[in-house]
Amino acid sequence: MIGWFRRGRRDLPWRGPIPRDPYSVVVSEVMAQQTQVQRAAAAYPAFLRRFPSIAALAAADVDEVVHAFAGLGYYRRARLLHRAARAIVARGAWPTTARELAMLPGFGAYTAAAVAALAFGGDEPPVDGNVARVTARVLALALPLGSPALLRAGRAFARDLHVGAPDPELFEALMELGATVCTPTSPRCDECPLLPRCAAAAAGAAEAFPLPRTHRRRERQRWAAVWLERPDRTVLLRRVDEGPLLAGLWLPPFAVLADREDPEAAARALARDAAWPVPLAPVAAVRHTITHRDIQVLPFVGSVAAARVGEDRAGWRWHDPDHPSVPSSTLLAKLAAACGRRRAGSPHRANGEE
Repeated sequence: MIGWFRRGRRDLPWRGPIPRDPYSVVVSEVMAQQTQVQRAAAAYPAFLRRFPSIAALAAADVDEVVHAFAGLGYYRRARLLHRAARAIVARGAWPTTARELAMLPGFGAYTAAAVAALAFGGDEPPVDGNVARVTARVLALALPLGSPALLRAGRAFARDLHVGAPDPELFEALMELGATVCTPTSPRCDECPLLPRCAAAAAGAAEAFPLPRTHRRRERQRWAAVWLERPDRTVLLRRVDEGPLLAGLWLPPFAVLADREDPEAAARALARDAAWPVPLAPVAAVRHTITHRDIQVLPFVGSVAAARVGEDRAGWRWHDPDHPSVPSSTLLAKLAAACGRRRAGSPHRANGEE
């Protein structure tokens, strides 16, 4: 496994001799969670230039950190990474075991084990979806991906291999194998160093394992949003302070609508709350998806008088929607496109239908 890995591993900017700098391991692992590795690899060098150490990251404003995650999505990771950096700096030293690392904000079992192994030589196996898939196929385990039983089996399997080769590089080799050879579809079994002991391949049924992940039921939501624009084309954004998904991002004021709630009335309330009770006009609805939520955003546009353009409040700022200097979401670009077409597009009806 280790020989196979050294001969053909991908050239990623955080890979180097083990043990590695724990800060580089943490940043790479957090960036690669729920993000394609190549996108994380592209963002990683710029992030380290901006925040070259754990102390620099801890000293930064959280909005700077979230903004540096632009394009990677799942911005809650950035906020938790910032909190973890402050906890480490306050502690005065890095925790070195998986158990201690797991007590940091945002550090689950996988991240804690990965940092402990790659930075401090720990022997607790980090088991991600790739390692779990390899385990399910080699042992022909009919278990769902993401299930606790398969995670336990993955740890036992990796531990077993580690006994024969007590090198943290073995763990990284397992993850690489799942990412590049033992892929979810069309695995290249003839290139796999574990082929001689793979039960699923021997049965000609590699793609039958593991069982599909159990998916959460998708939730549908309607939101009302107000797009308040000044004569200089800047738009009023509000920092989202609640909820696990968008907290810390800056967006036009919005509200989640109840089943029969009137979106126009909700939009007028949002405009009053923003201290700009101006006339509003509906524009075409926008579709947006966040994890298991399918969201229909119903925007209402209002023009702000030039005489009052200088007013600001804490948590509210005027920004160019095409080039905001605060962390935001792809939803802002979607709303900018819809509201910019307000004269040509057909408005949504008051009941929220397009």
